[in-house]
Amino acid sequence: MTNQAIIENITSAIEDIKGRDISVIDVRETSDVADYYMICTGTSTRHTTAIAEKVSESLHRSGIRTYGIEGEKSGDWVLLDAGSVILHVMIPQARDDYQLEKLYTA
Repeated sequence: MTNQAIIENITSAIEDIKGRDISVIDVRETSDVADYYMICTGTSTRHTTAIAEKVSESLHRSGIRTYGIEGEKSGDWVLLDAGSVILHVMIPQARDDYQLEKLYTA
């Protein structure tokens, strides 16, 4: 499956569960870990965990393998590894504190 198809699948799942402020960052030139980082915001720690779970289920239904979810216990920042695409799901305060968009696009 292409990176674009994975990104579209993830975006659709996030929108279905009312995740906000979706960003897609091309990190092919700067990262050996993934081709794209996606970032979105959940309204609470419970919401961030639910978003990651919904995305994981959506990817699995489409035959896309995921390699793990981290941060579910605290929920402030949940990371889902879909291989070439890594999703960061953050509560607003964590997203403001870490400013990943600035880090990866600087």
